[in-house]
Amino acid sequence: MIKRTIYIGNPSYLKMKQKQLVVQDPETKGIKGTVPVEDIALLMLDHFQITISNQLLMKLQGNNVAVISCDQHHLPFGLMLPMVGHSEYSERIKYQLAASEPLKKQLWKQTVEQKIKNQKALLDLNNKFSDPLEEYKSTVKSGDTTNREGIAAQFYWKQLFENFSRERYGVEPNNLLNFGYAVLRSIVARAIVSSGMLPVLGIFHRNKYNPYCLADDIMEPYRPFVDKLVYNYVVSNNNYELDKEAKAHILTMATQDVSINGLVRPLFVAVTTTTASLYKCFTGELRQIKYPELD
Repeated sequence: MIKRTIYIGNPSYLKMKQKQLVVQDPETKGIKGTVPVEDIALLMLDHFQITISNQLLMKLQGNNVAVISCDQHHLPFGLMLPMVGHSEYSERIKYQLAASEPLKKQLWKQTVEQKIKNQKALLDLNNKFSDPLEEYKSTVKSGDTTNREGIAAQFYWKQLFENFSRERYGVEPNNLLNFGYAVLRSIVARAIVSSGMLPVLGIFHRNKYNPYCLADDIMEPYRPFVDKLVYNYVVSNNNYELDKEAKAHILTMATQDVSINGLVRPLFVAVTTTTASLYKCFTGELRQIKYPELD
């Protein structure tokens, strides 16, 4: 079953009734909609006048739903996940903690290679020059010690958008990309928890102030799927505003089809395939992380 992304952008009271998320108007008390909690993957709260019951929060956490709260700029600000997302949690953490540095360096090499491969595929899809990316991908070393990821990214952004520099607080469409990446990060963090691992322990990212280092690692090959959504949106609509229409388009990322492990699956399901394969790499059952192919 394909899980749903629910976006709440108006004053609302959210409660639970008969295992359903109920959206109620706080003034008229009228019911604006209901959704089975078990159908939800991600709930985004994008208004200061949203009230949510603790009973509903507990039910959402029990179903491993990622609850995202947005700030005054309407960008994802906070993420709530259950503390335990797998029945073998302590056992799985032991394998994650025991992963050797050589293994993590090889896993990061695979991650960078697939990210560059997907970046090239997106450029090819839009008839843009991509030849150098093949060379960058083929020369990634263990641990990416020569920073092929960064070199490839500099080239990629110059080709994808005209006169564009990818910066967190840069000009448009950085605003759309930031929103998309924040949502993607939440989806990946949720999958990591559901696979019984700690999102704070990365294979490459190690910033002591970052509680989602592993999510930032694993999301890298998925970023071009966000880029694809943003690129198609701005080209089709000539709109760079992060309005409700743009958010609705970007939030479809969870259900967009991707190719992974020889199958076509919604991105939301593919991410869980990736995190499950990562755990098997930690245990020695697999030697390769399963990442999606952009086509």
